[in-house]
Amino acid sequence: MTTPPALLIAGHGTRDEAGAEAFRDFVRELGRRHPELPVAGGFIELSPPPLGEAVAGLVERGARRFAAVPLMLVSAGHAKGDIPAALAREKERHPGITYTYGRPLGPHPSLLRVLERRLAQAADPSWDPAEVTVLLVGRGSTDPDANAEVFKAARLLWEGRDHAGVETAFVSLARPDVASGLDRCLRLGARRIVVLPYFLFTGILPDRVRRQTEEWAASHPEAEVRSADVIGPEPELLDLVWERYEEAVGGDLRMNCDSCVYRIALPGFEDKVGLPQQPHYHPDDDGHHHHGHHHGHGHAHSHAH
Repeated sequence: MTTPPALLIAGHGTRDEAGAEAFRDFVRELGRRHPELPVAGGFIELSPPPLGEAVAGLVERGARRFAAVPLMLVSAGHAKGDIPAALAREKERHPGITYTYGRPLGPHPSLLRVLERRLAQAADPSWDPAEVTVLLVGRGSTDPDANAEVFKAARLLWEGRDHAGVETAFVSLARPDVASGLDRCLRLGARRIVVLPYFLFTGILPDRVRRQTEEWAASHPEAEVRSADVIGPEPELLDLVWERYEEAVGGDLRMNCDSCVYRIALPGFEDKVGLPQQPHYHPDDDGHHHHGHHHGHGHAHSHAH
């Protein structure tokens, strides 16, 4: 029997020692859960160990094949460029190794459940969810697609749940910033707001979100504002990284099936799971092109696969 590929976890890196230690702890816990294969983790920048060191460690342990999973919620510059570049460099350093590359984590239903839990923990128990507006705050990127992913997570968090609304803001590199996001909630009539950081672990940026939220709340006594905690090393996160590993090993890299109502039981849409997909008829079509839902997707949008 061939040994399963090693698991390499790739992290952003942070100047925050507690955040870096949370990542290293998480990698150790994954290793404990899966003694059948070598597990290692490293960072792209800012904190030890670097990704190259993690790869070298796996090679020393005899690993020749491995699957790399980015421990990141959205696919921005790091996941799209930096990690593949780092892995290509490691291939040159260690001739004979092969690797497959997994998908970023979010917005997976199991992470949405953790976010829901964080919301419930942060809100005043007397609050009715229908009176609560959520401000989901992402890292922020110069990559519009990465920022759009945070909006997608916000929308999925709102769907099928009772909150008044879920707005979106960013802590760096993209607008709206935290204060502007809170201003927007207020203008929409929100008086009870929970600020929810869309981050895996503690760090400089989530701390900044909390501080900026407190500063805004101090100057807006007409609103009740609470800060929620980051996602953290929850069992759902450990399970999801393993799911991404298995996908990468099996070559089963899909389109956005994680958040598809026909594949996953999303709150309020459970009856749609497994429904057969019919091509759409659009009354305004000119009749010359038959518009099934498979243009540009790599496969027809049938979720029976």
